[in-house]
Amino acid sequence: MAAPYRGLILDFGGVLTTRMRLNGHAFERSEGLEPGEYFAALNENPEGIAIYAALEVGKATQEDWNRVIGGILGVDPTNLMQRALANLHPEPQIVAAAKRARAAGIRVAMLSNSFGIEPYNPYADKGMWTNLFDAVILSELEGVRKPSLAIYERALEALELTGPECVFVDDHAENLPPAETLGIRTIHHTTDPAGTAAILDSLLLDPTPA
Repeated sequence: MAAPYRGLILDFGGVLTTRMRLNGHAFERSEGLEPGEYFAALNENPEGIAIYAALEVGKATQEDWNRVIGGILGVDPTNLMQRALANLHPEPQIVAAAKRARAAGIRVAMLSNSFGIEPYNPYADKGMWTNLFDAVILSELEGVRKPSLAIYERALEALELTGPECVFVDDHAENLPPAETLGIRTIHHTTDPAGTAAILDSLLLDPTPA
């Protein structure tokens, strides 16, 4: 029997890539920051929280983010986003699972709360841009971010599929319920890429021999 799903929607940071927190720790070391200082700038400092939220929906530029976060941390803002993501790498087992799914006829989309794409495009830099997917949905370009229901609806529109035809993978649990309300099958990816890849294979690949 053929697999019941026709679409796969994947988050970028922490799913298609290695873990964001490990990347952040490496950035702190490379910039000579105290442990946890970068995360505090992003998640606790009001200016840091505001500029990231604005960047994600296209109301601030990546260079705005570089300037504000660089100021909070007291580091050179030049190409800061590129430096901040320097230790983020493709997660090979998830990327391979996505390629297997696409080769089997599954439509594959990337859905990301954006890091900005100018002047530095992290998606292209990590080898995960439009050539790897049938659709790319970035919050910066859509003007809305996860977990807003609208961005999941736009992902479905881009794939030309319905919710029950799709599987969505994200490493943040709070991003899953809105997708579920649309009938999308969700997977919470944690720290086991091999396990997540195996689940995707089981859901998306036809087990019937040719």
